[in-house]
Amino acid sequence: MACRPMPAEGKGKKMKKYAPSLTMWLIFEAVAVTLWLTLDNLFYLFNFSYIGTAIAVGLALYTQKKSYARNVVQFAVGLYMLVYLGFLCRENMQLEGFWYYLFLGVFEAATIHYAVAKIFGPLVFGRGWCGYACWTAMVLDLLPFRQPAAPRKQIGFIRYIVFAASLAFVGALFLFQIPGKEEIIWRSFLVGNLLYYAVGIALAYILRDNRAFCKYICPITIFLKPMSYFSLFRIKVEEDKCISCGKCERVCPMDVEVPSNSRKKRNATECILCMKCVDACPKNALKL
Repeated sequence: MACRPMPAEGKGKKMKKYAPSLTMWLIFEAVAVTLWLTLDNLFYLFNFSYIGTAIAVGLALYTQKKSYARNVVQFAVGLYMLVYLGFLCRENMQLEGFWYYLFLGVFEAATIHYAVAKIFGPLVFGRGWCGYACWTAMVLDLLPFRQPAAPRKQIGFIRYIVFAASLAFVGALFLFQIPGKEEIIWRSFLVGNLLYYAVGIALAYILRDNRAFCKYICPITIFLKPMSYFSLFRIKVEEDKCISCGKCERVCPMDVEVPSNSRKKRNATECILCMKCVDACPKNALKL
C-alpha cells in the first residue's frame, strides 16, 4: 500500500518544532560570514559555522526527545574550544585571554569570542553559553547533584572578586611591563582550568549542587547577566495552563522562579536554557 503524503498542516507543525534550531543556526551563520568577510579570515567562517551547527543539531535532538541532546552540544563545542583552540592553538579562552587581547588592542581570538558569546550574544540566547558550550560545566553537569539540595547561598559576591583579580592580574603584566606576557597568559589558561575544575567539583560535592561553581565563583557571569535580562530566547509560561505544582522550580539547576513571565523574577538572568523545567511540567505550560 502506498504511503499517504503528510498533510500540509502536519508539515507546518513539524517545521515549527525545528524553528529554534534553524534560527540559532542562521544567527551563527550570519556571524560567521560577517566576520569572515570583515576580517578576511576564513577561520571565523569555520569557527562560528561549526559552533552554530553543533548547537542547531543539539536543539534538533532535543526536539526529538533525546535525553542526551544537551550533552552532545556541550562536548562538541566545549572540547573544540578547550582542546583545539586552547591546547592546540594555544589561545587563552578564559577571562585572562580576553583582558590580554583587549589591552593589546587586538579584536580577534578571545575578544571576538567574548563579544559574540558572552557580551552581546546573550541579547539573543541569554545564558545559553552556560548551558550548551561551557567546557567547565560540561564536566560539572555529569556529577550526581543535578537538583540543588538546599536554597541558594548568599555568597555570589565571590565571582566579583575573581573577576577583579583576573583584571588586576593581566593589568599588572602590562603596567609593570613583565616580559614573556604571551607565555604567562598561556600558562594561566592551563592553571586556571585546573583550578576551575577542582573548585567546581569540590563545591558540587560540598553543597550537593552541580552548578554551585556557576552561581558563586564563575566570573564570566558578570558579562552574561546584564544582557541576559533582555534575552530573546527565554522560557515562557502559559499561565492559564499552569497548576502551580512547583515541579519546574524543583528541577531547575539555577534556582530560577520559572512559572513567571516577568523579567524581574527571582534569578531571571540565571536561566541556562537547559529545558529541564519544560520537560518536568505535567501540563506542557512551559515553552521556549
